[in-house]
Amino acid sequence: MNSIDLTPLYRSSIGFDRLASLLNSAATTDAVSSGYPPYNIEMLDDNRYAIELAVAGFSESELDINVEKGVLTVRGKKNTDKEHRYLHQGIAHRAFERNFNLADYVEVVDATLSDGLLTISLVKEVPEAMKPRAIPINSGEKAIENKQEEQTEANDSKAA
Repeated sequence: MNSIDLTPLYRSSIGFDRLASLLNSAATTDAVSSGYPPYNIEMLDDNRYAIELAVAGFSESELDINVEKGVLTVRGKKNTDKEHRYLHQGIAHRAFERNFNLADYVEVVDATLSDGLLTISLVKEVPEAMKPRAIPINSGEKAIENKQEEQTEANDSKAA
């Protein structure tokens, strides 16, 4: 299955174009992506997340973290200045690139490298205007009283 038909979603929803592209890209890249480096995505609480990548053998200068257009990209390229003569090489030092699609309002706040684990901290900060809010309900009597007052004021101004 190469793509998902989201036509029914488009009939009744507006602004979900990014969702469709995310689903299609996830369906195609998961089949192609390698398992290197392995990673965890952890939900620390409702608005805080952490991504841990196992990058043993890489130094901070050999790692690159970027966020662009809602996509977090982690790249690693091993500096190989010396030529080694291995009898056996079982430790992978190959270059890698991992992409993570970030939801709206998710921001990268920190990255730390410790004990071969790169930990990227993320926070979801929803603006006040987007948070749920209670809407007060006016009673029907109050609305009728306001209309009557407006009509009385309009009649008074016409008479004057």
